[in-house]
Amino acid sequence: METTAPGYDRNEFDDDGKVKRTGTVWTASAHIITAVIGSGVLSLAWANAQLGWVAGPFALFAFSLITWFMSTLLADCYRSPDPVTGKRNYTYMEVVRASLGGYKVKLCGIAQYGNLIGISIGYTITASISMVAVHKSNCFHKLGHHAKCSTSAAPFMIIFACFQIVLSQIPNFHKLWFLSIIAAIMSFAYSSIGLGLSIARISEGNPVRTTLSGVTVGVDVSAGEKVWRTFQALGDIAFAYAFSTVLVEIQDTLKSSPPENQVMKRATLIGVSTTTFFYMLCGTLGYAAFGNDAPGNFLTGFGFYEPFWLIDVANLAIAIHLIGAYQVFCQPVYQFVEKWARGRWPHSGFVRNEHAVRLPFNGVYSVNYFRLVWRTSYVILMAVVAMIFPFFNEIVGLLGACAFWPLTVYFPVEMYMAHRKIPRYSGTWIWLKVLSGVCFVVSVFAAVASVQGLVQEVTTYKPFKTT
Repeated sequence: METTAPGYDRNEFDDDGKVKRTGTVWTASAHIITAVIGSGVLSLAWANAQLGWVAGPFALFAFSLITWFMSTLLADCYRSPDPVTGKRNYTYMEVVRASLGGYKVKLCGIAQYGNLIGISIGYTITASISMVAVHKSNCFHKLGHHAKCSTSAAPFMIIFACFQIVLSQIPNFHKLWFLSIIAAIMSFAYSSIGLGLSIARISEGNPVRTTLSGVTVGVDVSAGEKVWRTFQALGDIAFAYAFSTVLVEIQDTLKSSPPENQVMKRATLIGVSTTTFFYMLCGTLGYAAFGNDAPGNFLTGFGFYEPFWLIDVANLAIAIHLIGAYQVFCQPVYQFVEKWARGRWPHSGFVRNEHAVRLPFNGVYSVNYFRLVWRTSYVILMAVVAMIFPFFNEIVGLLGACAFWPLTVYFPVEMYMAHRKIPRYSGTWIWLKVLSGVCFVVSVFAAVASVQGLVQEVTTYKPFKTT
């Protein structure tokens, strides 16, 4: 932990004794955009195809509004009991502990860190799918669109894991600002390319079938499949807005003046508004381009073949973006385990000692042996799990469903009511509880639908096969 020491200028440190934070509304917005615009955007055309022209855009707007509103509630809980002058809480779990306490802290930990681990797996899958798509795109260009261009995603997962092993040695969130800037640029790049390709496909005038209610029972799917796909699509949209798990950590990078909660609310508005604009375009134009046959991932499902080089650029941008986004989401997991280890073995040199290593062009770098072993092991484990279960749409839907209600809705609502001492059965209490209840029901059905899809995939899947 970085704390004040004799001989240091106190102006270099914040009120909690840590080195002065330098984050601004723009760096926080970049972190949010990096966290939000991820693999979720790639499935929005498919999600719109399941829901149709009415429910699809409505669901996108509803999830964005709920996410923004709940994020403003959570931003006021970073400091407690006062949102401006109170004690800082550095993680989502610490916020829940300070606001609610008891068994809810453990429930929060299970939900938050389980989701973060799931996102690590999901991003490994998505990045490898994009790298496979680059290989296939070049193969199709050389051999024709009907060529058998099969390859395994496993080698690409290994390559992605190697990048993460190196980047994971960055000690904390405050040092990741450059990754978030690069990742945010990449997210805009591939989203824009996807939009451009969709517009080009629409302008070609090829007939596609779209409907107000999405895929049609008896034509595209059975009645049972329609129900499952509808709720899985809601899970995909929920995943597309998942960033509450790292909101507190992002807020902890902000300088203390102006107050962090005010800056975070502005950053959240910028981040969510920007992503919703892109999501609406990607979802609706993607659906207009492909109709009810929209692929699960509209840049890797090969609805597009040409220009092959532009598809390559888009998929490389996805991979680069996910390299940065992976770090944004796994840093809280790293820090949680490392904090636990320091408390468990307070006198262990392996756990606590930092060793100076001189690196070419980078000066002296501090290496901790426990951090090196633990973070490397984590990345390898996530890659192995991703190789065993490489199912994009089902994993995305399940992660979104499992995280949305507890982390985006339930805990922010409960903490807000605790902070503001909202009377039971008052108007505010009733409508917040109703909102939470509706989101819970949607999350449960979306999770069940995603599990049903996973079960179907697992029964026919052979690990490490070429695709």
